[in-house]
Amino acid sequence: SALTPDALAGKTRAEIERIDLSRGRRAARVGDMFAVAGDDTARIVIAGGSPRFDRVGLGMSFGAIMVEGEAGVEAGRLMRGGALTLRGDAGPFAGSRMSGGVFVIEGNAGERLAGPLAGETEGMNGGVLHVLGSAGARCGDRLRRGLVLVEGDVGDYAASRMIAGTMAVGGRAGDLPGYLMDRGALLLGGGAARLSPTFGDCGVFRLVAMRLIADAAAPHSARLAALFRDPLRRLAGDLAALGKGELLLPEP
Repeated sequence: SALTPDALAGKTRAEIERIDLSRGRRAARVGDMFAVAGDDTARIVIAGGSPRFDRVGLGMSFGAIMVEGEAGVEAGRLMRGGALTLRGDAGPFAGSRMSGGVFVIEGNAGERLAGPLAGETEGMNGGVLHVLGSAGARCGDRLRRGLVLVEGDVGDYAASRMIAGTMAVGGRAGDLPGYLMDRGALLLGGGAARLSPTFGDCGVFRLVAMRLIADAAAPHSARLAALFRDPLRRLAGDLAALGKGELLLPEP
């Protein structure tokens, strides 16, 4: 989290090498762990990854970060702008509370992608979060705003307690997607293991709003954008909550 364009702006290479990264009893500076090269602090490349690289890109608002490997928990948390790319997997809570920018995970994501931490009332609140692999349970929990795109499968309770926003899944969802969602749109390209009985089938439509969402998704995923342009079966719900959300399923 100390290595973002915001934090490094105006610093020399020597100053960057002296930044403290320690989180325990052993002191560890940037220069102890990395060979620092280059002079463009707005474009950061971390050559190599680790599941212990927690909070990569925390709160970044501009520039670009590329991690050539995996990252740990809370990657992209509170991100406000710029571009963050992981060339591997991400741990739990990736994109938590992000409100802007584009975050791409080229591997898989852990549980609660774009979701809030304990005690927080809202998850992701803007921007684009794109996972080229699959995501774990409760992906999109408390999603408030923004676009979440998952090319693969997602775990149980996808988009649980969703407030608003849009989430599209190219693969299959686990049990009870959209559990207690209030508003928003959840597209499941491969269906779900088990749907909640508190969703009402409204029929098959070609909705104008879905074509607009397709246009927003197209620069990031042509495959998921195409699903929004096809006829979709609309299920209204979750009727056990506010009931103004919609669960969308492609017609065979």
